[in-house]
Amino acid sequence: MVADPFRWLEDLESTEVARWAAAQQGRTEAFLARLPRREVFRSLLAQAWDHPRAEVPFQRGERWFQERNTGLQDHDVLYVASSPGEPGRALVDPNTFSEDGTVSVNQYSVSPGGRLVAYALSTAGSDWLTWRVRDVATGSDLPDTIRWSKFANAAWAGDGSGFYYTRSEQPPPGQELTAATGPTSVMFHHLGSAQVDDEVVYDCAEHPDWEPGVEVTEDGRYLVVTVNIGTAPEARVDVMDLERPAAGFAPLVEGFVCRAEVVCNVGEDFWFLTDAAAPRCRLVRSRPGRATPGTWQEVVPEQPEVLVGVANCGGRLACHYLRDASSAVVLHDPDGRRVGELAVPGLSSLSQVYSAAGAVGRHDAALAHFKVRSFTSPGRIWQWDTATGRTSPLPLVGAPAGAGAEGEAGEGEGDEGAELVTERAMVEVAGLGRVPLFLTHRRDVQPDGDTPALLWGYGGFNIPITPMYSPWAALFARLGGLSAVAVLPGGGEYGREWYDAGRLAQKQNVFDAFSECARWLTASGWSRPARIAVNGGSNGGLLVAACLVQHPELFGAAVPEVGVLDMLRFHLFTIGWAWKSDFGDPVDPEQYRWLRSYSPVHNIRPGTRYPPVMVVTADHDDRVVPAHSFKFAAALQQQEVRGSAGPVLLRVEASAGHGHGMPTSKLVAERADVLAFLDWAVGPLERRPLAEVTN
Repeated sequence: MVADPFRWLEDLESTEVARWAAAQQGRTEAFLARLPRREVFRSLLAQAWDHPRAEVPFQRGERWFQERNTGLQDHDVLYVASSPGEPGRALVDPNTFSEDGTVSVNQYSVSPGGRLVAYALSTAGSDWLTWRVRDVATGSDLPDTIRWSKFANAAWAGDGSGFYYTRSEQPPPGQELTAATGPTSVMFHHLGSAQVDDEVVYDCAEHPDWEPGVEVTEDGRYLVVTVNIGTAPEARVDVMDLERPAAGFAPLVEGFVCRAEVVCNVGEDFWFLTDAAAPRCRLVRSRPGRATPGTWQEVVPEQPEVLVGVANCGGRLACHYLRDASSAVVLHDPDGRRVGELAVPGLSSLSQVYSAAGAVGRHDAALAHFKVRSFTSPGRIWQWDTATGRTSPLPLVGAPAGAGAEGEAGEGEGDEGAELVTERAMVEVAGLGRVPLFLTHRRDVQPDGDTPALLWGYGGFNIPITPMYSPWAALFARLGGLSAVAVLPGGGEYGREWYDAGRLAQKQNVFDAFSECARWLTASGWSRPARIAVNGGSNGGLLVAACLVQHPELFGAAVPEVGVLDMLRFHLFTIGWAWKSDFGDPVDPEQYRWLRSYSPVHNIRPGTRYPPVMVVTADHDDRVVPAHSFKFAAALQQQEVRGSAGPVLLRVEASAGHGHGMPTSKLVAERADVLAFLDWAVGPLERRPLAEVTN
């Protein structure tokens, strides 16, 4: 029997837990209030966020749609225009939905002709979505309302008569934020009808661990349902010909034996990405009914680099590869002949907001768009003429005259581009080989053995970690620190073998690699343990907490955020059961032993000296419930009382969830608190007066 003295903190509806959490937040606030530079950091972060920005525009019918933000708006606004780069008009403004910014739009889906837009509302950061439908011409909402959808998109019928979506079972009243998510099925909603009359199109009631996703092909002819078991990458793909719905679904990919992501179709021919017989993925072509790898025609064979996505833009297949975790895009025709490559700056990546390939376009459109981002630049949107192959920067609406995209000046460089630089080191890890470690710092900051370092990582769920812009990490570097991002096994940067090397029985490899990166920061002459802070969220929160309890001597501070920290009970809450494919099943005796060996809550060692820790969570996190953070903080605070840890702080954000949809105002305040804590724990960050940094 494993001791679980803080299980009572799992009852998030109890008055006792609410009082405990409030007292913890009060203690944290009192500590932070004593830090003299907290408000300075808040001001600097507000400046860092305050620049016009936008996402990649996309076309439906004759209209173009784009999300934009003037700078400090709590949420991006969806605009509609007659062409990309035009001012247009605001269509859906989430900033008007609530006074405190806690209602956000999780995603949009525009009907094929551009007449209607379905948008998904999230309240207080919850994963539960409520869909509404807006008329683009009038800006008014239709009566249609869809509830109890989660991790879902809306796939419009070709004629715009309604849309397909996924719906989960409604949880018991009062348990919306904690109850395990029930079976999910694909539904069809006819516009103008009540949700209770929606049609079940793909029933998963007998398979509660199936997670279906739905899309309609660009020609409107086929309904494609891709099903995963939990978060495992292996999928089955079933296709229905909507011209002959009575025939039902035909398999395109059978059996949950390989990864499969549909790219496009021409008539009955489907192109899709798969890792069948190709650990780094390839592009193949097949038809419904020809559902086994031996029947597929190879279009683009496996390459030395991992293929992470493909988009069909203007008749060109844009294949997005990762080369040591940085992007490269190779163009092919539908038969697989190479026809060119898109120029992407070094140590950068394509934004994957709307397409796994990073490029957004239609198969018959002359224009496509992609966004390039880096550790030093918030991103530049490029317009690609698919006929000529020419690319050019797309002007950003609202940017100062003469500036590039997102207020930038120069080829993919941000306002800080001249001041900050990024380099990629390779850290040798026993049994794994070379692990990329991206280092971002001011040009004038050189290794001196005493540089404050912020080491971040993730390492899981086959998710690739590539160059990305973080206003607060960039500010950490501007203030004289070193921002380090580790590329770890378990991610999607090198293909299937790399992913498998960091999950299930091999999960310890992720912690070992991260710890080795911390040692490298010292051995390379950059920093020393007392000046190294570690940070990560969700699965990255697990990473930080596990490394903290295993090797506290390597770090000067730790900030695990919304982390999975109780590995023996994670499967009992909300969507936690879906993570067994990465973590293992605590019910299985062998897998229990894996999980018990590194579960942060269960491996805190009495008498061991732990550095200062700030555990960050949110009261409406219904993905990784805050009980994980509560239990870990409470267990560490026992060591604080005994004089072998501390301080151990717990920061609980109110009316927020797992991070998505958090208003800018809350983000700025939260990041300021984390920066103030790190400045105190491993700083000071800046030796010159902070006032000079604002200039």
